[in-house]
Amino acid sequence: MTAVHQAHGTGRPDPSPGSAPPARRRPSALRRPAPSGPPSRLGRLLPRTVAARVRTLTATAIVLLVALIAVTWAAIADAREGVRVIGHDAGPQVVATGDLYFQLTDMDAQLANALLAGGAAGGGVREQALERYDDNRQKAGDALLKATKLADQRTEENTARDLLDALGRYDRLAGQALLLDRRSDRAAGPPSPEVIDLYREAADLMKLDLLPKAYNLTLDNGTLVRHTYEDKRSAVLTGRTWVLIIGVGLLVTLVGFQLYLTKRFRRILNVPLALATVGVLILVAASTAMLTGQADHLRRAKEDGFDSILSLARARGISNSAGADETRFLLDPDRRDAYEQVYLSKSQTVLYLPAGNLAEYNRAVQGDLSFEPGRAKFLGFLGTEANRPAEPGERQTQLVDALNKALSDYQKVQANDRRMRDLVQAGERAQAIAAHRRAAEDFAEYDRSLQALIGLHQKEFDEAVQNGGAGTSGWYTVLPLGGVAIVLLMLIGVRPRLAEYRWSK
Repeated sequence: MTAVHQAHGTGRPDPSPGSAPPARRRPSALRRPAPSGPPSRLGRLLPRTVAARVRTLTATAIVLLVALIAVTWAAIADAREGVRVIGHDAGPQVVATGDLYFQLTDMDAQLANALLAGGAAGGGVREQALERYDDNRQKAGDALLKATKLADQRTEENTARDLLDALGRYDRLAGQALLLDRRSDRAAGPPSPEVIDLYREAADLMKLDLLPKAYNLTLDNGTLVRHTYEDKRSAVLTGRTWVLIIGVGLLVTLVGFQLYLTKRFRRILNVPLALATVGVLILVAASTAMLTGQADHLRRAKEDGFDSILSLARARGISNSAGADETRFLLDPDRRDAYEQVYLSKSQTVLYLPAGNLAEYNRAVQGDLSFEPGRAKFLGFLGTEANRPAEPGERQTQLVDALNKALSDYQKVQANDRRMRDLVQAGERAQAIAAHRRAAEDFAEYDRSLQALIGLHQKEFDEAVQNGGAGTSGWYTVLPLGGVAIVLLMLIGVRPRLAEYRWSK
C-alpha cells in the first residue's frame, strides 16, 4: 500500500464510510458533584432522624399540656379568690354595714318619735318607739362588732371602733333627753327647749359623725368588692382565652403527630395517642365551659346581687332618715324649713324627679311611675334598680312586680307627707301629729316592699356565690390526674415506635 492511501497525520486507517463517529461525553457529565456545605444553623436545630422527630413531638406536646394545666390552675385560683372576697369577705361586710346605716337612722327616727309622743302621757306610742330604739341599738352594736372582725385593714378597724365610741356618746345624749322629757307631763308635740337642745346635739352627732362614718365603712368595702370583681373576672376571661389558644395548639400538635406516625410507620391509627387527643379535647372543652361559668357567676353575684342589695339598702336607710326628718319637722319648729329642704333632698336621692320644691316633687311622684326594665324615666336609687338590665323570664317578672309594689308604696308615703305638711301649714298641729302617726303603717309597708326586693337580689347573690364555689370543686384534683393520664397515653403510644429506632441518635 502506498503512502497516499494512508490518512494524513495519523497512523490509523480511515474509518469506513458506514461506521458512526464515536460519542462525545458532555463536559457536565465529567464533573463531580460539588460537596454540600455545612448545614445551616436552623438545620442543625431541627431533628434529623425519625426517632429524634418522635421525641421532639412528644416533648412539645408535654410542654403544651403542662402550660394548659398551669393556665387553667391560675384561672381557677382567680375565680376562687373573687368568690371568696365577694361572697364571704368584703361582700358580707358591705351588707352588714348597709344594715348598720339603716339601724342608725332608725335609732334617730325612734328617738324623735318618742320625744314627739309626749312626756309621761306619751303612753304606748312612746314605749313602742323606745322598744324599737333599743332593738336597733343592739343590732347596730352587733353589726359594728361584725364589721370590726371582718375588717382586714387598720383604717377599717379604726373606723369601726370610732363608730362604737360615737354610738356610745349618742346613746348617752338620747338617754339624757328622754329622762328629762319623761319628767314632764305634757301632751304630744314639741318638748321643752332643754330637751330640744339635747336632742339637737344627738341628732347632729348622728348626722355629722355616725352616718358619714358608717357610709365610709360601706364605701371602702364596696370599693374593694368592685376592684376584686373587675380584676378577678378579667383574669378568669383572660385565662379562658389562653386555655383555648394553648389547647388548640396542643390539639394541632397531637393531630400532626398522629398523621406523621401514620405516614412514616404505615399504620392507620395510634390508639393511645388518639385517646390522648380525645382527653385533651375533653379537658380543653370542660375547662373553657367551667371558666365561662365562673365569669358568669362572678357577674351575677356582683351585678345582679351585690350592687342591687347595696343600692336598695342605701335607699332603705335614706328613706328612714327622711322619715325622721318628718318627725323633726313636727318636733323642732325653729328648724322646720331646714328639715323640709333636707327631706326633699333625701327623697330625690331615693327617687329623682326634677322639682324645685317639695310640693312640685310630690305632684311629680304622684304621676305615672310605670317603666320598662332598663328604660325608666326616673333616677335615684329606685331609678337605678329600674334601669338595671335583666334577662327576660320569671326572675325579671318577680323583680318588676316587687319594684312596682315599692314604687306604689312610695307614692303613698309621699302623699301622707304632703297631707301632714298641709295640716301644719293650716295651723292644725295636733291633727298633723295624728296624721303622722297614722302614716307610720304606710311607711312600714313601703319598708317591707324594699326588704322583699332586697330579698330577691339576696337570693340571686347567694345562688351565684354557691354555684361559683361548687363550680371549681374538684378541679385541683382533676387537672393533675388528667394531665398524668394524658402523658401516660402519649408515652404508651410512642414507646413502640421509639423501640424500632432504639439505636438511633
